[in-house]
Amino acid sequence: MARSTIVAIDWISVILFLLLVGFGWGNIYSASYGDEAFSITDFSQPYIKQLYWIALSITIIIITMAIETKFYERFAGLIFIISLISLLGLFVFGKNVNGATSWYAFGPVGLQPSEFAKAATALALAKFLSDMQTNIKLTNHQLRAFLIIALPALIIIPQPDPGSALVYTAFFFPLYREGLAAMYLIIGAAASVLFILTLLFTPLWVVLFIAILIALVLLKNRKHKPRYSRYILVLIIITGFCFSVNYIFNNVFEQRHRDRFNIVLGKEVDTKGIGYNTNQSEIAIGSGSWTGKGWKEGTQTKGGFVPEQHTDYIFSTVGEEWGFMGASIIILLFVGLLIRLLYLAERQKSQFSRVYGYSVVGILFIHFAVNVGMVTGLLPTVGIPLPFFSYGGSGLWGFTLLLFIFIKLDSNRVNEW
Repeated sequence: MARSTIVAIDWISVILFLLLVGFGWGNIYSASYGDEAFSITDFSQPYIKQLYWIALSITIIIITMAIETKFYERFAGLIFIISLISLLGLFVFGKNVNGATSWYAFGPVGLQPSEFAKAATALALAKFLSDMQTNIKLTNHQLRAFLIIALPALIIIPQPDPGSALVYTAFFFPLYREGLAAMYLIIGAAASVLFILTLLFTPLWVVLFIAILIALVLLKNRKHKPRYSRYILVLIIITGFCFSVNYIFNNVFEQRHRDRFNIVLGKEVDTKGIGYNTNQSEIAIGSGSWTGKGWKEGTQTKGGFVPEQHTDYIFSTVGEEWGFMGASIIILLFVGLLIRLLYLAERQKSQFSRVYGYSVVGILFIHFAVNVGMVTGLLPTVGIPLPFFSYGGSGLWGFTLLLFIFIKLDSNRVNEW
């Protein structure tokens, strides 16, 4: 790696990355260790495996930073195609783990291609939007951008891995930054709210409430002669959507997904079945109080009450052993990294680097927000890891690659125009 590249690296982002990885490993160790003596060669222990994966991620960083920045732009399309092929290959060569065929097995090592497809999709989207002929305000260009985002998500959903597919909504963040109409975000947010309200109050009451709101708006604007046909069309669309929610919920969602939604919405109480993980996670976090019970002293953690605690539920270990103060510090580290990357994305001189940077911010934010939300019981359990923190080689390598490609692009910004 050239000395000029080392000097130009944004070390604030690197330090935040190292702190998150370090704290993550410490909590994985606490969540998975027993009374056995620490042995660097004991690969049966998750914290030992994670230690080796962290070491291997250093190799990924060195290779990523050594590659010329033009490589990522020039071969973005090819990288994206390879990632799609790797996702499709799972249906033939994939290994089923916990009910999902999302892994390739290489002896004792598993590799999850969906973790790397995020970076590949970010590169492809950045390449498309940075083309001279691209105008995201044109409908045909919007459709092409949506297709780039949708292809990997549509392949991932049938594995089934809806959590990983959910992450692809993050790519609307860079699209919005590059000029996509805010109406798409408003429609998406409105549809989500209507979906939840319909599950809570039945379609008829929701439609009646919306109809009253529309009537009040028309009454207020009657002097301006509003176009009643538009409001009627909106009400018809909303009515159709609301009355289709129950069908989608009962026939498209799997039973485990329905149960998780019902638990979060308070329609069911199941602390021993599908809601066991979340309930135990909330108990662990709540028992940590302000300062926590101390590292390796968490009773819920040591007792193994929270299943998969070193993976998707690792944040519950933080809450129990480090308390509100420790959890707040970890949240501040994530927020600090997101803000720093947002600042770096805005200072890029090339659209390719800026779009990629915003994609990185969007992906990390969705992972962070959804993971913490599900661990604290605010969101349904969807099974996505906490970046740089959760146990897993594929996740750590995928996030490391995603982040350091952008750090490499940022280090070369002085040469871009």
